[in-house]
Amino acid sequence: MTTPQDIRTIGFIGAGNMPRSIIGGMVRGGYPADRIWASNPSTPKLEQLENDFGIHTTQDNHALVAACDVIILSVKPQLMKEVCADLKTNSPAISDKLVASIAAGLRFAKYYDYLGENTRVVRIMPNTPSLVGEGVSGLCADRKVTTADRDFISQVFDYVGLSIWLENEDEVDVLGAVAGSGPAYFFEFMHGLQQAAEALGFDPERARAMVQQTALGAAKMATDSDLSLIDLRKQVTSKGGSTAKGIEEYQSAALDAISDRAVRAAVARNQEMAKLF
Repeated sequence: MTTPQDIRTIGFIGAGNMPRSIIGGMVRGGYPADRIWASNPSTPKLEQLENDFGIHTTQDNHALVAACDVIILSVKPQLMKEVCADLKTNSPAISDKLVASIAAGLRFAKYYDYLGENTRVVRIMPNTPSLVGEGVSGLCADRKVTTADRDFISQVFDYVGLSIWLENEDEVDVLGAVAGSGPAYFFEFMHGLQQAAEALGFDPERARAMVQQTALGAAKMATDSDLSLIDLRKQVTSKGGSTAKGIEEYQSAALDAISDRAVRAAVARNQEMAKLF
């Protein structure tokens, strides 16, 4: 455990898997559990959080806002307007808090509309590997967020992986299409390798174990090396060998172009969804 640099009372409105992973990472990393709150309409998830991590829980969003310096909005985008309208009316003190949202698609202008023009807002795009402490979180702050606020949010999301500050909201859409959707791309690719192994005689259990450990090892090599990804690939690819033949097949299918199309399609969808709420 490490001693946090900045200790503020932080509250999560919503108690789903992502808030749970962030809270768990914070507590395991040494953040004081008595400075963490969570609210939710129903009690089962709150009881789990309280039992597992010793945090404060409540079914009253207004009590949470009154107790906390930082509010993390972790509700579905389609519910955000209703939740924020209630907070603006019944917890006007929220305009003085640092507000961060992990809801996809909603831009700063929506939060100013929902909570007031002077609200300090950070948009956060975490990905699902945050659940196992290996996530990527894109962070984007509006102009009212202070340097100290930014440092605090970085500290929180560093507990569950890598945090990256983004220059503008367009970059949030791109990060969502790469890091947010990326685990699904990798799972799809891994599934294809598993199927290939099974077609050549491996049972599903051994095929999956072989593929997932190979993926883990390759990711570890990439994070531990200063070499480019292409150079790492070349290290594994002996000229005229079996790997070279396999790579030829991927290159003939224009794997780079497929990845480019996939990311651009996901970016376009992120931009479409921003207009829905």
